Amino acid sequence: MTKPAMIGSAPDSWGVWFPDDSRQTPWARFLDEVAAAGYTRIELGPYGYLPTDPLRLREEFDRRGLTMTAGTIFEHLHRPDSWDTTWRDVSAAASLTAAMGAEHLVVIPDFWRDPQTGRVIEDPQLTDEQWPAYAARVNRLARQLREEFGLRIQFHPHADTHVDTHGNVERFLHATDPDLVSLCLDTGHLAYCGGDSLKLIHDYPERIGYVHLKQVDPVVLATVRTEGTGFGEAVRLGVMCEPPNGLPELSPILDVLARLDVEMFAIVEQDMYPCPPDQPLPIATRTLAYLRSCGPLR
Repeated sequence: MTKPAMIGSAPDSWGVWFPDDSRQTPWARFLDEVAAAGYTRIELGPYGYLPTDPLRLREEFDRRGLTMTAGTIFEHLHRPDSWDTTWRDVSAAASLTAAMGAEHLVVIPDFWRDPQTGRVIEDPQLTDEQWPAYAARVNRLARQLREEFGLRIQFHPHADTHVDTHGNVERFLHATDPDLVSLCLDTGHLAYCGGDSLKLIHDYPERIGYVHLKQVDPVVLATVRTEGTGFGEAVRLGVMCEPPNGLPELSPILDVLARLDVEMFAIVEQDMYPCPPDQPLPIATRTLAYLRSCGPLR
């Protein structure tokens, strides 16, 4: 049996990283263009970018034939005494996500390197003592999100965070409760950090709960690695590129995901902050056509 992935897009593919930034695509234009490109499913993006009143947001979605797949939010639970500030941000995004009828919250770890300047602001590695404490806090977050909002955490490994490389992703999976925490597999971030998406799916099929589809430009990535460039600057250099111009190849990934025979959202998410206002729509349209050529999608 196979079950093709349910395709969608995200504000990230329109150059959106922040709730409010004059260099970003205005939210109404984003909604208009994501629908025009042919998508019917989207993520919330940075909390506060789209309207936070669920009645208004549902009206905006309904006018364009859109539904929400997941909310998106950062956490910083690797730091001591971080629960209250993390829960404040996470619960706000979770409340809107649940009100919109979505079942997933994509949770991203905070950076050890400033995403704008590239300056190292924390130790890039967690210690052996920090790992279990961090995992316990993530488990607590997942449990509370399920109990209060009925949402499932989809944890998103990310470049320039402590859960980045293939080895660190595996360590995170071993340390967290599989009944509480699933993985948002981001094919681009894992490749950026030297990981292998197909191997991760093969080794941990039951932990893959959600997917972000993106590719990295291997030439730009080689320069980024040689020069120790921060992720924000790497994105400005074009390290996350339009499929099928980069790595990993997406067709085999979509094929193996379908063979898992589970409900799976696969969200196109091409980092390109900041970008010219007329750049995202043509790329999004071409990307959807390319992915449909890779095999069946829903």
